[in-house]
Formats: sequence, structure tokens, C-alpha cells
Amino acid sequence: MQYIDNIIFLILLVAGFGLFAKSLLKIYRNIRLGHEINRNDRKGERWGTMARVAMGQSKMTARPVAGVLHLFVYVGFVIINIELIEIVVDGIFGTHRFLSSILGHTFYNFFTATLEVLALLVVIGVVIFFIRRNFYGVKRLTMKELFGWPKNDANWILIIEFALMMAFFMMNASDFILQARGVFPEHGSFPISEMTFVPFLEIFSFDSGFLMFTEKGAWWFHFVGILFFMNYLYYSKHLHIILAFPSTWYANLDKKGKFNNLESVTKEIKLMMDPNADPYAAPAEGTEADVPSKFGAEDIFDLNQVQLLNAYSCTECGRCTSVCPANITGKKLSPRLILMKTRDRLEEVGRNIDANGKFVDDGKKLLNDYITKEELWACTTCNACTDACPVLLDPLSIIFEMRRFLVMEQSAAPQELNLMMTNVENNAAPWQYNQADRLNWASEN
Repeated sequence: MQYIDNIIFLILLVAGFGLFAKSLLKIYRNIRLGHEINRNDRKGERWGTMARVAMGQSKMTARPVAGVLHLFVYVGFVIINIELIEIVVDGIFGTHRFLSSILGHTFYNFFTATLEVLALLVVIGVVIFFIRRNFYGVKRLTMKELFGWPKNDANWILIIEFALMMAFFMMNASDFILQARGVFPEHGSFPISEMTFVPFLEIFSFDSGFLMFTEKGAWWFHFVGILFFMNYLYYSKHLHIILAFPSTWYANLDKKGKFNNLESVTKEIKLMMDPNADPYAAPAEGTEADVPSKFGAEDIFDLNQVQLLNAYSCTECGRCTSVCPANITGKKLSPRLILMKTRDRLEEVGRNIDANGKFVDDGKKLLNDYITKEELWACTTCNACTDACPVLLDPLSIIFEMRRFLVMEQSAAPQELNLMMTNVENNAAPWQYNQADRLNWASEN
């Protein structure tokens, strides 16, 4: 029976990481539903972009206050969870502060003191973020599209992080007092806990038995809380903690505003414009294979894998929507919502596959059922959204592919565009006058 704690710990550890791995595999499967795209070029530039943007948080500095607070939470929470190594070893083998024997007394004191300071920064960050999100009235964080689950999700994450840090301080404070009483050997330095939680515990003069119960309870809470947080990520926008790294790696490195022309269409246009081309000639070998089965995107299957990865990586911060000229002027378009709706449809398709073993047509599409034509045509393709995104996501590419489907598959462009395209076809210019009159302006004095 003396090993019952170690056995329970090991079961929870395996179950927690097993469920997490299962969730990641499901996300990977769903992303693979999109078609492949080659984004493995310019590897050096991609590594640099990922290090600068995902790890270095470089784009967060565009809004300095939020950027600094996010850095507190991000760096603090990640480094603090290095302690998970110690927790795992202690939990499996029944040791106490295992790293102290590896790092040595001096360095371990520095290590634990650093964790305490970082934990305090995390607490400061999440408290201010909670106030900003719920009471300060930042417009992009209080928009109607965040009502319900998105807002609750953001708040729950902040509450969980706050609770984990409180458990961390309570564990260290109890440990500090027990070390002072000689119950535990002296390992670690806990400046924040010593100034805050230790005086609170000493007021009540708790006996060592109660403090051992408190220390162990906080330790278990911290461990189980980390496992819960890790598995909650699948349902949360905070999945970007993990997916921001591949998203920045596979980001589009071309200049913003450069659209992906279809090779098959380019060949056709060149053929039409070549006066020496034989329109009745047999197509060149391989040409038919170059023609896609569908032009543009109607559903998530028509998008590429990076676009689906983007949908899962969206932080829902709303920076894209806050700079969108269409949204600012009251139009229905919200670039953030484009990614959120794409993710919702992707998850719906994933549940369909889970239930049936394969995708069974459910009569729904991303177009119309999730994203409306009104949203798509409100976009000015200015690229403000892609420029503003802190993790280099590209909602514009999804909008563009869906508009391509409307134009090339359904001939459903707005009348203004149809008129322009008719003029280009008939007059080789977007304006409605004869080609022979195009240079008349030069003769006017």
C-alpha cells in the first residue's frame, strides 16, 4: 500500500498524455483533409520566422502593453512547467524535490527563486487580462462574435492559470515552513511565497501534519491541473500555444497581396492571347492533369492543409478584425470569424468521420452554411488582417479561394464584377468603350 500514490500518479500521467496524444492525432487527421501544399522551401528563412514570431513574440509588440503582459504569461507559464520534470520524477519514485540533487544547492535555490518570480508575473498578467477582457471594454474582445463559448473559454483559461499559480505558491509556502521546522531538508528559495503565503499560514499556527497535507494537496492540484490544462487545449483557442510554431513555419513568405494564379488557367489565357496558337490543337501531355477538379473552395476539403492549420491556430485575439476596413465601416466581414467558422466546420467534419468511420455527406458546406457570400464580397483584399496577425495566419487566402469558387464554378460574382470582366473580355480593358477608342485621350489637347 505504500506505493499506492506512485501507482495513481503513474496512471494519471499515462492517461493524461495518452488523451493529449489522441487529441493531437485527431487534429492532424483533420488538417490532412485539406490538399497538400509545398511550403518547405527557404528553410533558413522559415526557421528564423518561427523563432522570431512564435518563440520571440515579435509581432505582439505592435500593442506594447498587451505584448509585455502576454510575454509574462507565455514565458512564465512555459518555464514554470519545466518543473513538471521534477514533479514526474518525484511522483513516480516518491522522492522530494529531485532536481535539488542534480542542480546542487546554490543553483537549485536560484532556479526555484526564478520560478517564483515568473509565477508572480503570470499572476499579474492573467489578472490584468481578465480585467481587460471583462471590465475594461476593449472593443475587439467584446464583439458579438465572442459571446458564449469563445468568451467563456478565454476566461476559463485565465482562471485555470491563476489557480495553478496559487497552488504553486501554496505548495512552496508549506514546504518552506516544513523545512524551517526540520521536517523536510532545506532545498530551494521561495521569495514570493515567503512574503505572501507563509505569513498567512503562520497566523493560524498550523501543525506540521496539516502543512504536509496542504503541501501534498497543492502538489497534486498542480500536477492534475497541468494534465487538465493540457487536454483542455483541444477544445480551446489556446491550442495556439502549440500550433503557433508550425503555423509560423508554414506561413506564406511571399509578398502580401500576391495571389496564387492557377497554372492551368494561366496556360489557357496564354493560349487565348497567342495569335499563332492553334485553338484546336491537342492539349500538351500532362496538361489535363494540371486542371483541378474544382476551382476555388466550397468546403474544407477544397482548402489546403496550411489554411486548415491556420483555423486551428487562431488565437481569437481580434487584431485582424480590428484593422479590417470592411468591419470598421460596419460590414458583416470579420477575418477572425472566417477562421473560427472554418475551424467549426472542420470540427463538424471530424465528428462525422468519428461517428461513421469516413465522411458521410451531411448536406452542409463551409460556403453558405458557415460563411456567407456577403462576408466574402465585403473583403477589399487589402491584407490588413494578415499583416496584423501575431502568428502570421492568413484568413484572406480562405476568402480568396471561396470567392474563386463563386466566380469560376458558380458564376456568382456581383454585378459590378461581372460588368468589369465582360469589358475585359470584349474590350481588353475594365472600361466600357471600344478598343479602337482607347488612345483617343492622347489626341485631346
